Amino acid sequence: MVTSAIEMLIRERRTIRQFNEKPLAKETIVNLLEAAVWAPVHSRKEPWRFILFMEEGRKRFADGVLHTFSKGERERWEEKLRNDYCERIQAHLLVVIEADPRQREWEDAVGAGSALIQNIQLLAWEQGIGVVWKTNEYNFDPDFCRITGVKPGERIIGTLHLGYFDQDKIPKPRPRTPARELLTCISSVDGDEQL
Repeated sequence: MVTSAIEMLIRERRTIRQFNEKPLAKETIVNLLEAAVWAPVHSRKEPWRFILFMEEGRKRFADGVLHTFSKGERERWEEKLRNDYCERIQAHLLVVIEADPRQREWEDAVGAGSALIQNIQLLAWEQGIGVVWKTNEYNFDPDFCRITGVKPGERIIGTLHLGYFDQDKIPKPRPRTPARELLTCISSVDGDEQL
């Protein structure tokens, strides 16, 4: 069976947590976003917007994260966090959606936003840019949201850390359960299950 380029990209993409300090241009990220917004959207309105922290702006992102830490956590982690967030990682991108109280609309927005994030990851990987998608506690902290420019009535569905990485530091793939082991196929009216 011949593997397509898109299948290879999906299978080879990895979450990158160790970035080098090679500069990443704002225009490169904007171009990733311009392509990624073609993710499927189930509503009439695209549910997302983006907040990008680069260069000196990375300090504001780091300040927002540190604001959610206890005094002891700040004392223990601040130096490492500032080095990682303000030096090694070249960009932090918040993917923000409207917090809709209607369950279907909310789930549609989360689904569309998640598809968009996967598009970003694949497009970035194709260009040798690493991404880690975080949903840490700070994403839900009102002070972090205020400091980073998230508006009332919005929710962060993903914090993406982006940057170049050394090819020799690509993590090994984690095993995946074969889809056929997870598949229930209904192929008759009476509901007989086949694998």
